[in-house]
Amino acid sequence: MSAYYGSILHGALLTVAVSLAALAVAVLLGLLGAAARLSGRRALRVPATLYTTVIRGIPDLVLMLLVFYGGSIGLNAVIEALGSELTIDIEPFTAGVATLGFIYGAYMTETFRGAILAIPKGQFEAAAAFGMSPGQVLLRITLPQMLRHALPGFTNNWLVLIKATAVVSLIGLQEMTYLAKQASAATRSPFAFFLFTAALFLVYTWLSLLLLRHLNQRYSLGVQRGRH
Repeated sequence: MSAYYGSILHGALLTVAVSLAALAVAVLLGLLGAAARLSGRRALRVPATLYTTVIRGIPDLVLMLLVFYGGSIGLNAVIEALGSELTIDIEPFTAGVATLGFIYGAYMTETFRGAILAIPKGQFEAAAAFGMSPGQVLLRITLPQMLRHALPGFTNNWLVLIKATAVVSLIGLQEMTYLAKQASAATRSPFAFFLFTAALFLVYTWLSLLLLRHLNQRYSLGVQRGRH
């Protein structure tokens, strides 16, 4: 039995790797999506709006299966049309990271967009009056305050993303949920292994809450002092 628990712990490391890699993709897409949604150009705003609307309306499992199975078929069809005999198979890790990053990029887009809109417009006008360049405004005005406003929504998205990694087990990635299922089938003791896996998820979310709560307090120091 101990060997099964050890393998689940090993799979827990893969769960963290998938979560962090997907988070990096989601943050990048979220920043680009927020910039596009706030853009004055319709050619950028409309696709970004469609992205957030459509992706948030499709279940994670359906998108996972579409990317894992449909992605390989689509890429190989394009390669074949180009006259090449090369065959590409999307690995479970790549499919899981890409799908989760793509899904939660839509949620991050709305989180970052709302955070930017929460910054008073007068600050941008004051920055322009002082002759700041767009890059200086971004680094000195937008990003620092956006982080403070975005942290609560970011925390929620991150916690949901961690739990969503369990879906990746359905495409064969041997993270802790997949290994717990294998151990349950081999020993016919599903309760113990899935309870252990649930406890590991709780540890991850608890540690994440501690870290993000500390960051939230750090970025809110000036605001909290200003209110007293």
